[in-house]
Amino acid sequence: MNDRSKNKQISTTDHPGQGGLREMITLALPMVISQGCETALIFTDRVFLSRLGPVPMSASMAGGLTAFMMMTFFIGLTGYVTALAAQYLGAGRQEGCALVVSQAALLSLLAAPLILAARPLAHAYFQFMHLPAQQLAQQTVYFNILLYGAVLVLLRTSLSSFFSGIGQTRVVMFSAMTAMVVNVGANYVLIFGKLGLPALGLRGAAYGTLLGSFCGLLILLATYLGRENRHEYGVLTALRFDRAVMAKLLRYGSPAGVELFLNLLAFTSMIMIFHGHGSVTAAAVTIVFNWDLVSFVPLIGIQIGVVSLVGRYMGASRADIAERATRSGLKMACSYSLVILILFVSLPGALVAVFEPRQADAIFTQAAPLATSMLRLAAFYVLADAVIVVFSGALRGAGDTFWAMCASVTLHWLLVPVLAVFLKVLTLPPLAAWLALVVFILIFSGVFYLRYRSGKWKTLAVIGDGR
Repeated sequence: MNDRSKNKQISTTDHPGQGGLREMITLALPMVISQGCETALIFTDRVFLSRLGPVPMSASMAGGLTAFMMMTFFIGLTGYVTALAAQYLGAGRQEGCALVVSQAALLSLLAAPLILAARPLAHAYFQFMHLPAQQLAQQTVYFNILLYGAVLVLLRTSLSSFFSGIGQTRVVMFSAMTAMVVNVGANYVLIFGKLGLPALGLRGAAYGTLLGSFCGLLILLATYLGRENRHEYGVLTALRFDRAVMAKLLRYGSPAGVELFLNLLAFTSMIMIFHGHGSVTAAAVTIVFNWDLVSFVPLIGIQIGVVSLVGRYMGASRADIAERATRSGLKMACSYSLVILILFVSLPGALVAVFEPRQADAIFTQAAPLATSMLRLAAFYVLADAVIVVFSGALRGAGDTFWAMCASVTLHWLLVPVLAVFLKVLTLPPLAAWLALVVFILIFSGVFYLRYRSGKWKTLAVIGDGR
């Protein structure tokens, strides 16, 4: 029996393993590896650029985050394909899975020119944040190149979400691994000028990212259009506009898109506030957030697993098993975060030293002690991140997207004025502002837990009896 046949039977066959840790690991581990590949891709780029100096490294972080921010509404919107496909599959209505993908792909193609048209807004945003002049110039170049890859990112999100929703997460993992290998190899060659090519520095990093994303998309597209998948889900007949399914995707996916956009806008603003404090603070924060990326992004893989399983079992009207799946996701997330916590507490100096430039640099020398202290404080919120990611994933999988959006956006936007007051008004040291950020994250992990514990998510119905 193949994997797809097993997925079909999941809504009708009841056994003790459903929603258990083994099922969660089987589904989520490839997604954790996939997200880990995305993390390694970004992390390696910044390590390469750190060899050129702290300024290119900081510019790539701020420019990359802003480019991603410009896409986030549509990434969140098309990413809800995971929950809808899982619910259609759980209800035994496989034809709906491919219809959702077609609507997401159509939205992706329409969104790309809109994102590019909004580029001047980002340029104005850079100017408003009063960044160091040298960083601003490099950051703008990096941002401009990455934004041309918006359509690649959105189509990859649509197809990855489909495979995540139907439980075929190994395809997503292989796509992410391909993108990582191509990206890291291309960046090494293009940044430093290997194999007879000129050294492009920051531009090379951006071009390598686009090439890796394109190769990852090809893997997903080839699998989606493969014979077995075409027959199983009616892919070719689903290549059309469907008003009812599009309305469902817009209704339930839009809160996720708005949330992702507002959250990343707030997060990028926090980064810019730190960067506006000076080159030393910018370098320290960039180093810490690079390691924070390592700790957080793989948790998104676990969240996708939670969304998929909760959505599937809610589609099968089995809230009890959905709850069991959430507990399994929490165990998996906390185990991973505990390892990260130990590393941040015991080896902060060594982790910071990874980003040391080739040649002695005064900015890095001053930034290293600050980054070390901030990384130790970051250890306090890694377990809180795990709690937030898992419970918010369970709420989204069940369709409680509006509350999850409001809570998450509130968290992020409370932090922006707090950091601004600490650094700009009270002129407190960056470490004090960082401590405030840690405290807020700890508080909000409790808020998400209380919403989940209320049980309101168990009463929601997303796909209903019709389409």
